[in-house]
Amino acid sequence: MSIYWSERTRNLEPYVPGEQPRDRKYIKLNTNENPYPPSPMVLDAIRKACSEDIRIYPDPDCDSLRETIARYYNLKKEQVFVGNGSDELLAFSFMAFFDPCNPILFPDITYSFYPVYASIFNINYKVVELDEEFSIPVEGFFQENGGIIIPNPNAPTGKYLDVGLIARIARKNPGSVVIIDEAYIDFGGESAVKYIGDFKNLLIIQTLSKSRSLAGLRLGYALGHEDLIQGINRVKNSFNSYTVSRLALAGAEEAFRDEDYFRETRRRIIETRERVSLSLKSMGFKVVDSKANFIFISHPGVKSPVLFKRLREKGILVRHFDKPRISDYLRVSIGSDEEMDVFLDVIGKLLV
Repeated sequence: MSIYWSERTRNLEPYVPGEQPRDRKYIKLNTNENPYPPSPMVLDAIRKACSEDIRIYPDPDCDSLRETIARYYNLKKEQVFVGNGSDELLAFSFMAFFDPCNPILFPDITYSFYPVYASIFNINYKVVELDEEFSIPVEGFFQENGGIIIPNPNAPTGKYLDVGLIARIARKNPGSVVIIDEAYIDFGGESAVKYIGDFKNLLIIQTLSKSRSLAGLRLGYALGHEDLIQGINRVKNSFNSYTVSRLALAGAEEAFRDEDYFRETRRRIIETRERVSLSLKSMGFKVVDSKANFIFISHPGVKSPVLFKRLREKGILVRHFDKPRISDYLRVSIGSDEEMDVFLDVIGKLLV
């Protein structure tokens, strides 16, 4: 621990990202990446954008992409914010809407970046406990708060909260910003975007990393009332006005235009998820109902840390969280059919 670190830095417990190995070739089912490549239209747009103009700063307002996203969701450009990945947008939102003196609410089992952001921005929080089946109790968010953030589908469980219940939460909290983190919404859930016109306090955050195969591009976006978008812009422009590169802007626009490719790869992932879930259940696994591009599993006969280690030894990476209530579960990203067939074969043999 360095003597030069600030007290805040010394007290941080940073987020731990999924392993990105370099020592050997693995089947990577640990970071919820899309197993399929981006649309060819995306790659072509990025190649064309890699020109002499790369010497010039990108559009700080991302106007062309914002207009594309606004048309896609039937919104106005002023209701769209574009940033360098959804994690950056979450950080901006914590700064824009949450105050230290008024605790925010989020689920006790959730995306582990939320408590990290709360810590670094000195924001108090309370957790709302999920029930025995990892479902979110909506009434837990009907208490006094300084803001709410909920992933839907939740991470790492993959459970989906009906969009009508999201509307109830927004309606019950008119004085607080309700952030819905929809990183995985395209894999079977319905977006709460349709309620933006009804609730000025509702902010939707999405990403192109998962369903559009662009994790390496780092592009996220927020949708909400103009006042919320202006708030995020104030924070962004106090840090870095040029957050999104020319290449990312060009590729992202084409990702929204190639709807057929998006729908086809999404369909394949959903079908593979359902097939793998059934196979695991037949092996005795408990598989939490998922609407994400991953599944959350446990087996009564083998401890999850043991399975995690043995799978890694066999060249398959999954994710294990050594945390209360979920330490005996593994999160398994949905890969290609070929990768998941190998996974099923290996894990079946490990149970013998």
